[in-house]
Amino acid sequence: MAALDPQIHAPARLQLVTMLSAVSEAEFSRLRDELDVSDSVLSKHISALGAIGYVRSRKGTHRGRRTTWVSLTPGGRKALASHIDALRELIAAADVTGTAGRPSPR
Repeated sequence: MAALDPQIHAPARLQLVTMLSAVSEAEFSRLRDELDVSDSVLSKHISALGAIGYVRSRKGTHRGRRTTWVSLTPGGRKALASHIDALRELIAAADVTGTAGRPSPR
């Protein structure tokens, strides 16, 4: 069975990398608002994911204001895909009906 990635398993980080997988890059404030977290919480997640090469950030100007743009790296995309595969395996192995070991009714 594939292993879950502990670096992106936390719900906020999983949401962050999933959001970034759909775009080339996203503005920090948009990510913060969508995730409903504080600036410091988002900064910590971005720093941790950046340290392992899953995301990168760049400073820029947007509409006359300084902003930070965040993007998912190729390594981050690969890590997300592997994590999703592991989640799918877990889901497939789950016995949500509670019928494991019982013969199926005919």
